Amino acid sequence: MAVLLLAALWGASVYAGWGLEAFCSPGEPGDQCARRLEVVSTISGLFAVVAGSSSVAAWLTRSPRAFLPLMIVAIGAWVAAEAVLFLGGMLVG
Repeated sequence: MAVLLLAALWGASVYAGWGLEAFCSPGEPGDQCARRLEVVSTISGLFAVVAGSSSVAAWLTRSPRAFLPLMIVAIGAWVAAEAVLFLGGMLVG
């Protein structure tokens, strides 16, 4: 369940505009800020791909021994994706 919540948080930050609201100045044109945050979102997206792949692999695996390590990788990758998004937003925003 935690994996789904982390995925929803990342998705809302990148695709629903939460990142733009959090890291763009009120008087700044939206296009200019979006271009700056695009690089950060792309790097964060690489971690999200690993996280999503690990999540799906964990849910589809038939081996109980493989489930926990895959979920640990998935949660760690989601946290890394969020951290890159947050720290990158703070640095470029």
